[in-house]
Amino acid sequence: MEEERKDGTIEINKSTLWMIVSIFLGILLVISLFTEGFGIGKDDGPTGFVAQPSPSPAAAPAGIPTGIINVNAAELVDDDPFIGNKNAELTIVEWSDFQCPFCARFREQTFDAIKKDYIDTGKVKFVYRDFPLSFHENAENSAIAAECADEQGKFWEYHDRLFKNQQALDVASLKKYAGELKLDSGKFDKCLDSGKYKDEVNKDLADGSQAGIDGTPGFIIGSRQLSGAQPYASFKAAIDAELSK
Repeated sequence: MEEERKDGTIEINKSTLWMIVSIFLGILLVISLFTEGFGIGKDDGPTGFVAQPSPSPAAAPAGIPTGIINVNAAELVDDDPFIGNKNAELTIVEWSDFQCPFCARFREQTFDAIKKDYIDTGKVKFVYRDFPLSFHENAENSAIAAECADEQGKFWEYHDRLFKNQQALDVASLKKYAGELKLDSGKFDKCLDSGKYKDEVNKDLADGSQAGIDGTPGFIIGSRQLSGAQPYASFKAAIDAELSK
């Protein structure tokens, strides 16, 4: 209870104070349990990484750690677009989504340094594979469109164009970019409209899930897994460690 002092001020009884504190802590606990149960305030994944909301049937079990893995990137390649020496000592495979902001960040802030130091010097073969996330409505069509561009030998130019225009990846825009790159528009439009490479895109997604990729961008660097748009130093450390084997 409150008690009035002789000087006219009010003193709160200690038991009352403890009761108020207990009620406040109880409210905080309820809020914490509520937000935990509904996923409120949780990150989608590590910094620079967009995770799948739930695994697909082909996805690897949750909790696979990043770092050393029991597979080599060179074993995870089919007829995917690549840049660099095809017989390079080290293979890097990127699984990416053209609508993923962190994938664009990797392209803008890190890829050129990797290309300069390792790809252009013949040390690394860099392979791109598709991993369109289900909640990105334009990701699958963009992946198919990039495969159609690859059919005409312009994958990397188209790849860069999409990442620079992530806010406009509707079908009309995808066709417009093909025209800007001087592709055969009739052939490209037919390829995209028919979904010619949808199975190829789905295979990339399934292979990535099987390898432990659960979001974008995801990388297998030799026998190491790296997730997210990490700074160049992180890639350099992983690449150098693999090259030194």
